[in-house]
Amino acid sequence: MVENQKTRPSAVRGPLGETLTLETLPPPDTRRWVPRRKAEVVAAVNGGLLTVGEACSRYALSLEEFASWQRAVHRNGLGGLRATRAQYYRELYDRQMRNESHREREEP
Repeated sequence: MVENQKTRPSAVRGPLGETLTLETLPPPDTRRWVPRRKAEVVAAVNGGLLTVGEACSRYALSLEEFASWQRAVHRNGLGGLRATRAQYYRELYDRQMRNESHREREEP
């Protein structure tokens, strides 16, 4: 989202294709963060419904935690947000980056 955008959408498309509004986002006192809820917050920010600062404030998240959610969704979709799979996806991504780096060094 462009931070200086004057108008915000009243709704955005969620990670499962549903319509998200401020009222349908997870409640601010959410304690159990399942992948779907994390992805909804990421979709709300990406779609301009909330700014990153608003999301972090509303859900008491650090910027680093929210950024890790964004990276996980971008790299691996909803499955990347599963806590039990986070280490697997992190290692997979690291291997892919090492392989790309290795290939770039081998090319003439």
